[in-house]
Amino acid sequence: MKKLFSELKGHLMSGISYILPLIIGASLVVAIAKVIGFAMGATTLDPYEDGQGFMHALYLVEQVGWTGIGLINTVLAGFIAYSVGDKAAIGAGFIGGAVATETNAGFLGALIAGFLAGYLVKWAKDRIKLPESFSSVMPLVILPLIATLSVAIVMGAILVGPLSWINESLINWIKHMIENDVNQVVLAMIMGGMIGVDLGGPVNKASWMAGNVLLAEGIYLPAIIVNVANCALPLGYALATVFHKNRFNNELKDAGKNNFVMGFIGITEGAIPFTLISPLKLVLVNVIGAGLSSAVGVFLGMYAKMPPVGGIYGFFSVGSGWAYLLGILLGATFIGTVAPLLVNFNKGDDLEVEDVDVDSIDISFEN
Repeated sequence: MKKLFSELKGHLMSGISYILPLIIGASLVVAIAKVIGFAMGATTLDPYEDGQGFMHALYLVEQVGWTGIGLINTVLAGFIAYSVGDKAAIGAGFIGGAVATETNAGFLGALIAGFLAGYLVKWAKDRIKLPESFSSVMPLVILPLIATLSVAIVMGAILVGPLSWINESLINWIKHMIENDVNQVVLAMIMGGMIGVDLGGPVNKASWMAGNVLLAEGIYLPAIIVNVANCALPLGYALATVFHKNRFNNELKDAGKNNFVMGFIGITEGAIPFTLISPLKLVLVNVIGAGLSSAVGVFLGMYAKMPPVGGIYGFFSVGSGWAYLLGILLGATFIGTVAPLLVNFNKGDDLEVEDVDVDSIDISFEN
């Protein structure tokens, strides 16, 4: 069993090593566009979707960055699959990761897709034996078909229903609490904690969607609660790499620097590479830290005075903005202090990650 967990960890670290440059590059593009827009008086670039001129160009640049962030699950699943099952599995992994994003399955769905595709290919290689004259058919046709079809069934047919039900049920539950005047601190703890559960999965999205759907009804506090948690999570891991430098490998230290940017603009995906090191322990830390940040902000008196702006710089759109900032800081400090005490993030140092060499791909056709 220990050998199996070590093997899984190795494949997981391989996937993480490929998403780190993607996260860093894409988030910096978003941040640069947002900061320039903010300096020019635009709290959001969305109004410039249609039109011309410099602000429209900024909007387009920002969207490129968001596109990159949207590929995190795709790349993670693809390279986990590649690490396990080699080239024949990578396509199915990419597809499964993309489906995980589309169905709000988040990084947990991407993990399922990546390992499923990889291990199915590995199993098929050992079990399916064809005549030598058909040897080229296996890696090009049969193995990708088995992996992709299996991912399609599991991710596209089996999981999509339950994930949709979870998402809708949680949204309705949150709206019910708000309509029935549940204590605001309790509401903040619940909604903030949900943001930390799966970082883009159905639980996270339910909290985020509830907060944003209610904006249309003139109810702004839930969106503020979500914004605080969104900032605290990546900022927490950024602080962790400062508080406990010796507990992190070089790749995660670099990711930690980038997380100061992701925390500033409120992109929770910055916490994914860290959480994947030990999900069983760190998801709980994320939930408590994110819930704490939102609850502290509400307890100290932050309130809605206008439609809120996300990110740390969104404090100006919140009544008692200092409470908003302090909530983020306290939640992030909790994560930054506790996470490295529970998990040694250095364990990935001794894992070798195989690079994809396009020149090594050998495609041959035999008559």
